[in-house]
Amino acid sequence: MKKQDSWIQLVCHTSRDYSESLESVMEEAGALSVTLKDAKDEPVLEPLPGEIPLWKNLIIIALFDADADLKALTLLLENNKNKWNIQEFYTEIIEDQDWERVWMKDFHPLRFGENLWIYPSNYEIPDDDAVKIHLDPGLAFGTGTHPTTALCLEWLDQHPPKGLKVIDYGCGSGILAVAAAKLGAKHISAVDIDPQGLVATKDNMQRNSIEDSKISCYLPDDFTIVQSDLVLANILCGPLLELYPLLSSLIRSEGTLVLSGILEEQKNQIIDSYASGFKDFNIQVLDGWARISATKI
Repeated sequence: MKKQDSWIQLVCHTSRDYSESLESVMEEAGALSVTLKDAKDEPVLEPLPGEIPLWKNLIIIALFDADADLKALTLLLENNKNKWNIQEFYTEIIEDQDWERVWMKDFHPLRFGENLWIYPSNYEIPDDDAVKIHLDPGLAFGTGTHPTTALCLEWLDQHPPKGLKVIDYGCGSGILAVAAAKLGAKHISAVDIDPQGLVATKDNMQRNSIEDSKISCYLPDDFTIVQSDLVLANILCGPLLELYPLLSSLIRSEGTLVLSGILEEQKNQIIDSYASGFKDFNIQVLDGWARISATKI
């Protein structure tokens, strides 16, 4: 097969109400791929399994062969700007690149606290005493770049769970479970409602040479309640409020709870809900997100 040196890229700014219509006409015009991007830095929080949430304002990017004739498509878009709420659209030539290298170039080593690092696979890992997690961006939520995850990783760095039984409830990519294992936890139970999260957790265990016996993965219905020394739950405020009875039951007396995924203005809701079973609340805020830690009464 002849190597292709370039493609035509069509970029269209619109809103989510018209994404399906625009994707359809681009695919009918011969698009090799269609990608959706956030147009206005609007966060999309963790979806439930099977949900595909979209940003209110988005950019649709369609890739075509270099010799594709897009006159009919661009005329159709021009004539339907108002109908499909198209703010602008344009085409450009994209030259062939090492796409894996381009994709990875924006991901750099990240430090959390004093001694905990995440290294993507495109970096050589230094031989020093720091605790290192090998992790690339993937399908499941949680790569360390979001403030909620960063807050939890910083807490783990400051409070290494050496010899403790830990539960990572809502484990996503398993990044907190892996960090707890690297920091000396005795055993970690990783729980998530999304099977893809458990797949990602197991992949990241292998990537970090963590034994299967160190981290056990469960869907919620398969998880037997056992009291632990530490529960980490980086989810969202609504589910955390609903999960109070369960999360409280998972922690021994004087054990520790660490909650994140909470907007700063939601922190008092969480504290009020958990105050009957916990004490010594501590709040840390980063970029509008809060982490709350407390001790089980």
